Amino acid sequence: MTAVTPELLRRYDVPGPRYTSYPTADRFVEAFGDSDYILALKQRKISAAAKSPMSLYVHIPFCNSLCYYCACNKIITKHHERAVTYLQYLERELDLHLAHCGRGQLVSQLHIGGGTPTFLSDEQLVQMWDMLRQRFVFDEAGEYSIEVDPRTVTRERLAALKAMGFNRLSFGVQDFDPDVQKAVHREQPAEQVFDLVAASRELGFESINVDLIYGLPKQNEKSFARTLQQVAELRPDRIALYAYAHLPERFKPQRRILQADLPAAADKVNMLAAALDSFMEAGYVYVGMDHFALPEDSLAVAKRQGRLHRNFQGYSTQPDCDLIALGVSAIGRVGATYSQNAKTLEEYYDLLDQGRLPIVRGLALSRDDMLRRAVIMAIMCQGEVQYESINSAWLIDFRKYFAAEIEALRTQEEEGLVEILDDCIRVTAKGWFFVRGVALVFDRYLQEARDRARFSRII
Repeated sequence: MTAVTPELLRRYDVPGPRYTSYPTADRFVEAFGDSDYILALKQRKISAAAKSPMSLYVHIPFCNSLCYYCACNKIITKHHERAVTYLQYLERELDLHLAHCGRGQLVSQLHIGGGTPTFLSDEQLVQMWDMLRQRFVFDEAGEYSIEVDPRTVTRERLAALKAMGFNRLSFGVQDFDPDVQKAVHREQPAEQVFDLVAASRELGFESINVDLIYGLPKQNEKSFARTLQQVAELRPDRIALYAYAHLPERFKPQRRILQADLPAAADKVNMLAAALDSFMEAGYVYVGMDHFALPEDSLAVAKRQGRLHRNFQGYSTQPDCDLIALGVSAIGRVGATYSQNAKTLEEYYDLLDQGRLPIVRGLALSRDDMLRRAVIMAIMCQGEVQYESINSAWLIDFRKYFAAEIEALRTQEEEGLVEILDDCIRVTAKGWFFVRGVALVFDRYLQEARDRARFSRII
């Protein structure tokens, strides 16, 4: 980290996308509606893609309590009966999908996110599984994961999740420090998390992930070092380490966080550096940007074999494929389209009551969009983009097509963030700290936009 100077941090600590997709969701337009999405579903049904596995995402928006840092689409409620109605509408949405793409599609990846998916009772989660299994074929070797709030589960509930068919868990930890937990209104004793992770291992879950956030209120380098030591002792299979994005003008709950309680940008990057050192010493592989995994975990294996992909849930081992997204605000991808459901329950329910898929915006990608997506994902996942692979796949001359972008990278090359070689562009070890900054050079929309404030900061 001695090479990462305060001047370098100041220059590159700018807003930028996380590139879970390209173009990014802020480019979705309301002109894209359910009829466009239905066309994409029908085209999938008659194309070669119909024989390929797909992914499913289900969004459960409900939470028992509010976490102040959260930027997810959620509904805070103590009324668990609201989930009964929600599941009924999820089933309606499922049937509308299948009317256009057909039953029996093969699924190799399922992720249940939120909100708090474990807001649902065990009986409701079984009900959700049943409605999916009646309509899709699930690959025996697939990855089926659920996000878990440690405050909402017990050893018995984990056993129930395993029996349902989940084989991967993601625990939301964020930080073990009690003062930090209190500042973000998410108090959960470390002992509770340790007990749950131990139980998960005993139950035979294939992979256990822990989410952490640096840059939270009341965090400092000393307190975060203690959390890192505890995580090393916990030794989850995967770690997702995110930078807190303080955007109170966009996310109302964040207004309860005092700006004065937030660590400075330089302190944040020191915490990131400490995390990298800690996880490397503990034997983790740095998968990229925000993901770490033990060498034998499938994510680390995919990184070694060049099979890493990135989708709306982050880094993934699954091949690039269509993603059917269900539930309020869920974002999916079918063919050369992105689509997003209504963001409020009222609108989501209303559209389904009309017999319509609840798509309210999306995007049909142009050829340039898909080309740039290939380049950006190569940078984000492999840390390099090979000219010849892009030339042969897209029938272009990379150096000519991206002449302006290559020239724009010269400054980053001089500062040791990238190497511009005869056959490729490669991100350096130091450049991984700023990989979003490397990728955004190829983002045509962002380069044309004047307002980047809607994005989180890179550091």
